[in-house]
Amino acid sequence: MDTTRNSISAFIEKYYLHFNAAALVDAAKGYEQHLAEGGKMMITLAGAMSTAEMGKILAEMIRQDKVQIISCTGANLEEDVMNLVAHNSYKRVPHYRDLSPEEEWKLLEKGYNRVTDTCIPEEEAFRRMQKYIFRQWKDAEESGQRYFPHEYMYKMLLSGDLEQFYEIDPKDSWMLAAAEKNLPIVVPGWEDSTMGNIFASYCLKKELKPATVKSGIEYMTWLADWYIKNSEGKGVGFFQIGGGIAGDFPICVVPMLYQDLEMETIPFWSYFCQISDSTTSYGSYSGAIPNEKITWGKLDIHTPKYVIESDATIVAPLIFAWLLDM
Repeated sequence: MDTTRNSISAFIEKYYLHFNAAALVDAAKGYEQHLAEGGKMMITLAGAMSTAEMGKILAEMIRQDKVQIISCTGANLEEDVMNLVAHNSYKRVPHYRDLSPEEEWKLLEKGYNRVTDTCIPEEEAFRRMQKYIFRQWKDAEESGQRYFPHEYMYKMLLSGDLEQFYEIDPKDSWMLAAAEKNLPIVVPGWEDSTMGNIFASYCLKKELKPATVKSGIEYMTWLADWYIKNSEGKGVGFFQIGGGIAGDFPICVVPMLYQDLEMETIPFWSYFCQISDSTTSYGSYSGAIPNEKITWGKLDIHTPKYVIESDATIVAPLIFAWLLDM
């Protein structure tokens, strides 16, 4: 055991010895080795990791260059900012499993949108952000500019318009940390997020044009170019939190380059870890074991592969704590 490690890391190494606990340690050490050997890492965020306040530790991962690119759902993109500007109005419902349909309806009537045990306030979070993100969309359109969804978020955060509303320590916002570093992000399926829906509503009202926000296809072509430029040497690793489109979209860039562009020397992803409590099942991407990805041309036979079958809100902060030597 490394006796020089700080308390959380030392605890993990001493007591996390078997089963999913051992897989957590192996994945953390593999991540650490990958970076030490000059590799880069993509983290993918599915589910509601931002509402789970993953930003508290992910922001520090970004600041310390432990992640070079992020793929996330539109929900995770916006919900970190919502937590930044409306945290005091959030409502926690620890007994959410016991709620009746009638109680759920009452939450809706009060303007609360529930994510597991946490309710996001409609007025303070969604509508507060809407005013300022619309300004970014409109200004870009009027000047003939087009940007990706996350770039509009970056512009809004860096403008300082939202600082008057901050209700948490800004260092706990991963989006703010990412904006300050101009960290590359891809946001597949952004259209199904709340801000995506709001943007669509402006298009239906003829107040904005769909082309003002760059599309998912443009994200994929941008990612292909980024991967080509960053996959030399140790290569790019893939740290997947949850499953779904946040993971499946970016991992497909490798078989696309290899099979469809016939770039036969393009490297595979050089590290892979998946944290998921999705059970292995027929046709499930989230429940597919890493070896299945070999047949799709995503991972090599020799790619280090780790699966941790547990709650990502428990596992990811511990792995990040290891990497940050906490």
